Amino acid sequence: MKKLALYWKILLGMVFGVLIGLLFTYFEGGKEIIQDWIKPFGKIFINSLKLIAIPLILAALIKGVSDLKDISKLSQMGGKTIGIYIGTTIIAVTIGLTLVNFVNPGQSINESTRLEMVENYSGNTEKYKAEAKIQKDTGPLQALEDIVPENIFSAATSNRNMLQIIFFAVFFGIALILIPEEKGKTVKNFFDGFNEVILKMVDLIMLAAPYGVFALLAALIVESPSLDLFKALGWYAITVVFGLLLMISIYVLIVAVFTKKKPMFFMRGISPAQLLAFSTSSSAATLPVTMERVTEHLGVEEEVASFVLPIGATINMDGTSLYQAVAAVFIAQAFGMDLDFSTQLGIIATATLASIGSAAVPGAGMVMLVGVLGYAGIPEAGLALIFAVDRPLDMCRTMVNVTGDAAVAMLVAKSVGKLGDPYAKSWDDNYEMP
Repeated sequence: MKKLALYWKILLGMVFGVLIGLLFTYFEGGKEIIQDWIKPFGKIFINSLKLIAIPLILAALIKGVSDLKDISKLSQMGGKTIGIYIGTTIIAVTIGLTLVNFVNPGQSINESTRLEMVENYSGNTEKYKAEAKIQKDTGPLQALEDIVPENIFSAATSNRNMLQIIFFAVFFGIALILIPEEKGKTVKNFFDGFNEVILKMVDLIMLAAPYGVFALLAALIVESPSLDLFKALGWYAITVVFGLLLMISIYVLIVAVFTKKKPMFFMRGISPAQLLAFSTSSSAATLPVTMERVTEHLGVEEEVASFVLPIGATINMDGTSLYQAVAAVFIAQAFGMDLDFSTQLGIIATATLASIGSAAVPGAGMVMLVGVLGYAGIPEAGLALIFAVDRPLDMCRTMVNVTGDAAVAMLVAKSVGKLGDPYAKSWDDNYEMP
């Protein structure tokens, strides 16, 4: 068991959770046993994810912004890089929201199952609806006003203040760049170390993921034993995968239009990094291979690749952003919540900015989703619904993240005249990729 990869353990946890849940539905008192003795471990797992959401964003964002080192880089090549990254992220979130509103995967859950879920998973549903109504009645610039916290320590006490935390982290990182390097070195080293500690905490929490998934699914089965719930989950997964495929198509199109490189050239060049990203679910672990493919096989000069790609591994999470948008609306639909247009615009902003703070490690996207759910007033207990298929979707969205990094590196290189031909020999149908 120890030699099994984590994703296999999570899949086993899923299977055993479903089987145990189904088994206990046939016993009198089985539901109560699951609720009293198994479900609490699922809640502990969810709470552990919520626990590190704000520290993760603070650490990753401050480190990512301060790693730019020179404000002139931030305003020149850095400005182009971050601008394109944010642009593609907005496209990804918009695609996700469009698809999930069109497919409506959560609407396939019947009303009786939905009422059971609301009762079992969201004791605070009325509170969330009341808060959402208050938010709906505020002025047009209230969302902008709310981004700037009046007290960062007060803001950090709730995951619902994620936008305020992101604003502070970016502001802090820029200020850290602007002060003399020798004066900011201690602070920079602290946040570098702090980031490593938080990432290790993510690793440790994910070790408990198989047991958390087991507990969550077992409870889900006994509390909502309805096939339409699993049908909805299937439609949710299909919606995410289709959106990710659309995003890869957009990358290929953008590269073809702006760099004049053929789609097959780009896909052949980056495919080994895509496969590694799929198997590891980590942009950071894939970074060395991504850099090698981009420089030696896509023609991006090392000066550009060494600047753009590490930033991308930190702040460019298009696949993660798309998934967060779909997941948030799906959970809201499953709980019978109607998200208005302004709230969904807020989801675009929150998912875009939260993706900047997503660590390039497996499972971090789920942590960031807590912030998106909190912003929109969606019950965080809904994470139990999507955790069953999160691992394979995590593999897919990481592949999209890495593809986006490579595409943006080519765009930036082209804009500064640093994109060349990696091979003297042209790509043709008989050419074998090295």
